Amino acid sequence: MPLYHTDDQALLAQTVTSFIADQGAIARQLRVWRDGERPTAHDPALWRQFAELGLTGLLIAEADGGLGLGQVEAGIVLREVGRNLTPSPFLTTSVIGVTALASASDDLRARYLPGIIAGETVLALALDESAKHGPETIAMAAERAGNGFRLNGYKPCVINGAAADALIVVARTAGSAVDRDGITLFAVPRDAPGISHDMVRLVDGSLASHVRFDGVECDGGAVIGDVDGGRAVLDRVLAAGRVGAAAELTGVGSGAFALTTAWLKTRRQFGRLIGEFQALQHRAAHLYAELEIADAAVLKAQHLLDGGSAQAEVMVAVAKAKSSRATGLAVREGVQMHGGVGMTDAFDIGLYMKRDRALAEFLGDASYHADRLATLSGY
Repeated sequence: MPLYHTDDQALLAQTVTSFIADQGAIARQLRVWRDGERPTAHDPALWRQFAELGLTGLLIAEADGGLGLGQVEAGIVLREVGRNLTPSPFLTTSVIGVTALASASDDLRARYLPGIIAGETVLALALDESAKHGPETIAMAAERAGNGFRLNGYKPCVINGAAADALIVVARTAGSAVDRDGITLFAVPRDAPGISHDMVRLVDGSLASHVRFDGVECDGGAVIGDVDGGRAVLDRVLAAGRVGAAAELTGVGSGAFALTTAWLKTRRQFGRLIGEFQALQHRAAHLYAELEIADAAVLKAQHLLDGGSAQAEVMVAVAKAKSSRATGLAVREGVQMHGGVGMTDAFDIGLYMKRDRALAEFLGDASYHADRLATLSGY
């Protein structure tokens, strides 16, 4: 399995790189949308531009009007989103949401997929029920009510929750909170009666919502997949989301590394460029190697997912853990090598550190996935 892009993927990367570097640049997007009171943390006009390039429908099947491509292509987009810190619902919508809807009914897909393809619809995943990622425990209740279900519970820190058109909600329809079976996924409109949002801004400037469900009524058509059999769908959603987050993390690390090496080549101290000091050269070389290994791990995981390999789950854990640790090193080294100015908001390097902290926690941090890797390996 070659760890490089095909000619078509390389062409996509070339197009996406120039587009996001221009339209999604930090000064044009992040610094605008993180400041002030806004209903979303991303630019709806930019989301429509993603759609015009066909990016929002990369993972949507051709039969549903999408491009029918895979995780490698989605990762190309996410890497550039990360490299430019571009606020975008691509991960939660075009990767996580689309993966969930692939198991939905024809009616449910027809309700949401055309809007995603057009860049008019945003989705969010309402999964975790505590401060740390823990999909093994789902306690939120979805009780049968007539021909549908009634949802009661609390989902904290739903990324893009208040701005989404619909939430992909993971709830329990049978068994106890720690049972693997007995969960069901629902597509629920964001403003359905009984839903309340407490919107919060995260450290990286993105918006999340603490969502409370108080007797929210859903008909049977809102179910994604099988009732009580949602774990298999959730596993696919998590695999796609985690490898997508890993790809975005490698972009964050790459962007931080580029800023840092540029700084080493321009900043002078003691009458010399600081990049001439061997100690800093060694640290930069080490960082480069770590980022290259993370890139390879992510691409391997993407290939395995696209190929339906039984080893994909293991490699996704490796990719998320390695990308989190490599990017964490990149942003820490970047801020440290910038010196005092690295801690100021005037310099972009600190923004990369903030994005790393939020993204590294999303769908499980490095420790979670290291433990998961050990479990999957029989330890």
